[in-house]
Amino acid sequence: MAARPLVSVFSLTGDKSGEATLPAVMTAPLRPDIVQFVHTNMNKNNRQAYAVSIRAGKQVSASSWGTGRAVARIPRVGGGGTSRSGQGAFGNMCRGGRMFNPTKTWRKWHKKINTTQKRYAVASALAATAVPALVMARGHRVDEVPEIPLVLDNAVESTKKTSVAKDILAAVGALADVEKAADSKQIRSGKGKMRNRRYTLRRGPLIIYSNNDGVEQAFRNLPGVELCNVDRLNLLQLAPGGHMGRFCIWSKSALEALDTIYGEDGKRIPAVPMVNA
Repeated sequence: MAARPLVSVFSLTGDKSGEATLPAVMTAPLRPDIVQFVHTNMNKNNRQAYAVSIRAGKQVSASSWGTGRAVARIPRVGGGGTSRSGQGAFGNMCRGGRMFNPTKTWRKWHKKINTTQKRYAVASALAATAVPALVMARGHRVDEVPEIPLVLDNAVESTKKTSVAKDILAAVGALADVEKAADSKQIRSGKGKMRNRRYTLRRGPLIIYSNNDGVEQAFRNLPGVELCNVDRLNLLQLAPGGHMGRFCIWSKSALEALDTIYGEDGKRIPAVPMVNA
């Protein structure tokens, strides 16, 4: 992909209002292997340490009966008058004993990732957002969207009301993806329900802006919609689950900023390792 085609810029009413050049980073090679590897390791950096209590399974007084009584030499609970006395204790094979190799909080939870690999992954994920087939393969509803990547006028950055934000998304055909996310809300299966993770939700569009003149407050309450400053692009948002092709809605200034962030004066754009003859 050596060509740098023009992309349409749409007004807030859905009409074409101009054109912008496709940033060079959008021609980066698509490497799902690197994106998935970096995503997997980055995702480990927000884990919280967990461990069992150091006293779990060790809170009884027990000692082995020794040899000569034709029973195993495992420690046994002392005393009498209860079914617990004489039962095996402490061992990981015993009922009520500790687990094997009790978990500790000082496990190595976080992962270091090569900076160049992280940059490669972000560039690759950005390039995938400009391929309609990959965006649709991720499950986004973009049938009514006039063009991908979808670029809006800079006026979108000064939107301050969620009702106006909803009208903008409807005008450019992106509301179907928000509704898909809203309809997918359901109660999580498993223990997470009790741990402040009660609901699950599909991801909707990612709004990428250059200046926050109210756009963050306007769009953040719509289900599934996420926002990101173009100076702080995050792989966890660009490729959720390690799957490339997030549906992104750009402001014109954010799209143009990519040519200063990536390129000769900024971060290196990965070279295509092989081209077709």
